[in-house]
Amino acid sequence: MARDGTVLRIGNASGFYGDRFAAVREMLTGGPLDVLTGDYLAELTMLILARDRLKDPSLGYARTFLRQMEECLGLARDRGVRIVVNAGGLNPARLAEELRALARRLGVEAAVAHVEGDDLLPRRAELGLPEGLLAANAYLGGFGVAACLAGGADVVVTGRVTDAALVVGPGIAHFGWTPQDLDALAGAVVAGHVLECGAQATGGNYAFFHEHDVTRPGFPLAELHADGSSVITKHPGTGGAVTTGTVTAQLLYETGGSHYLGPDVTARLDTVRLTGQGPDRVRIDGVRGEAPPPTLKAGLNRLGGHLNEVVFVLTGLDIEAKAALVRRQFDDALSPAARPAELRWTLARTDHPDAPTEEAASALLRLAARDPDPAKVGRELGKAAVELGLSGYPGFHLTAPPGPGAPYGVFSAAYVDAKAVEHTAVLPDGRRIAVPPPPVTGQARPVEGELPEPLPAGPTRRAPIGLVAGARSGDKGGDANLGVWARSADGWRWLAHALTVEKLRELLPEASELTVTRHVLPNLRAVNFTLTGLLGEGVAARHRFDPQAKALGEWLRSRHLDIPTTLLDSPEAPL
Repeated sequence: MARDGTVLRIGNASGFYGDRFAAVREMLTGGPLDVLTGDYLAELTMLILARDRLKDPSLGYARTFLRQMEECLGLARDRGVRIVVNAGGLNPARLAEELRALARRLGVEAAVAHVEGDDLLPRRAELGLPEGLLAANAYLGGFGVAACLAGGADVVVTGRVTDAALVVGPGIAHFGWTPQDLDALAGAVVAGHVLECGAQATGGNYAFFHEHDVTRPGFPLAELHADGSSVITKHPGTGGAVTTGTVTAQLLYETGGSHYLGPDVTARLDTVRLTGQGPDRVRIDGVRGEAPPPTLKAGLNRLGGHLNEVVFVLTGLDIEAKAALVRRQFDDALSPAARPAELRWTLARTDHPDAPTEEAASALLRLAARDPDPAKVGRELGKAAVELGLSGYPGFHLTAPPGPGAPYGVFSAAYVDAKAVEHTAVLPDGRRIAVPPPPVTGQARPVEGELPEPLPAGPTRRAPIGLVAGARSGDKGGDANLGVWARSADGWRWLAHALTVEKLRELLPEASELTVTRHVLPNLRAVNFTLTGLLGEGVAARHRFDPQAKALGEWLRSRHLDIPTTLLDSPEAPL
């Protein structure tokens, strides 16, 4: 499968549905590869695909991937690169059929296989899942992908597998790992997690982006070894950078504590070692694995109701009083019968005093309305806003005319017995191979990392946290994940003691009433927080200004603390 049997070169060309279209060609032509992967699925994507499937039962897959293969399938075959993607979404069998038809039209010999069994919706009642779901999908592991590759597949499409399974599966097929090879599997999971978000591992969305040219970062690849260790790198001459910092940032993204649970193995993130091996090369080794849990996570998507937004522009003086007037007038205009179940007001003070432009002098008052009844967030809501046009605050205007409102989705997680899920590899010749659940499972016992010795007392200076620490954040359903790492050993000695749960709540008032959990990861010089419920019912419900918490880490980095001057004056502190 590989040009060098001791190393398997696995690249990534997609971190989400809508990522850079040209990345497939760039990765195929930029240097040697054995496998090219693409991650097209996220919680919101599954909802989008479910709505596609409602309109047309033949849909439910990432159509972008089919167009990419129309351009690049022949190129992949000419270069001997196998393709493994989760673009099958809710309909992997149909995407596999479309790919075979495409290969015939192009005159390309390509054996296509797919993985199925993640779709739990037909068995909803049997598995005890709630009614009213649009989609219900178990997160499968890498052994189905491996069976497809071992069966001769040139292209493997899956439905909902874990993002890391796209890397774990090729590793199993090439190195012959069994479910008992827990350390090797765990190492591949960590490599897969680094690759899964594409250019986030090569400088994209990176806290210290000004240190590298990230105008057009290349996509990452992993040189995977038989023991599960890897080197993260990228094709020569591509933009961005691979450093211990960019890899650390991605490792903290949407993870939690010491144990990273998966269907094939539980990877011990507290054992990960990162070592720079020259320009754009970071070695990952030392990863320990433990038996996976007996259950599989399942993502459930349902319609939550209907949503509408109106944004009022408040300009100049008396911003707070103008906002209060809008709210009083709006409350008076809506009859009790027409009032939505939820009205949420947010005032963003984007205005500046004595501003040189009108826009810079303006604040935004956002009204979000939600209700199961579309009528209550539709015409009457918009009418109440528009009718204030000549009787409201001075300078009244909206960012846009009110729309009719739209349905929104809700994501939640459930856990099902792994033995009840019918994980199946469908080979190019049509044979169906049942993929058994792990023979040994276990319950993780998370390990809390030891805190370093605190820095000795000394002079401090009030300054932004981001001068000495990086951060990356994201969403998991209604919860937010926020990872923060120090750039030096002394920085870690300060960060581990300074950024407590209590201090985080103080710095981020939106979290002051929430359950916040902190995990300590000394090997990464990092603390990783989970802010439970910060995102309400998840990204599709748009509970807050940043519904996926993508910029939560940058907000934290902008907050000020008393920081030791020895850290601020260190060469590692960016200017």
